[in-house]
Amino acid sequence: MHFGFPVAVDADDGRTAWVVPARADAERMAIDGGLFVARTHDGGQSWQTFRDGLPQDNAYDIVLRHGLDIAGDRLCFGSTTGNLYLSEDRCESWRCLGHNFPPIYSVRFG
Repeated sequence: MHFGFPVAVDADDGRTAWVVPARADAERMAIDGGLFVARTHDGGQSWQTFRDGLPQDNAYDIVLRHGLDIAGDRLCFGSTTGNLYLSEDRCESWRCLGHNFPPIYSVRFG
């Protein structure tokens, strides 16, 4: 079985997108034990990583395909470990909205 990584695309600029990557299909864990969000402004040719406010040690958060959403400058994602994170500055920094929820399969702004 294959799974996809969550991708959010800027509604005004299709070359700008965000992804929350994981190690691999067979190893569903954060890369190098630290959670981050990557952003591209050039359609995936290059990526920046953003970690401010996200756990960097022993992070086992996996974000499923529908677990990331964007609305304006705000991005939000939830993980299978029940953690919910919000950025209000297009991914530059993050804050946790809560821990220990049931696994979060989908996040959407209303």
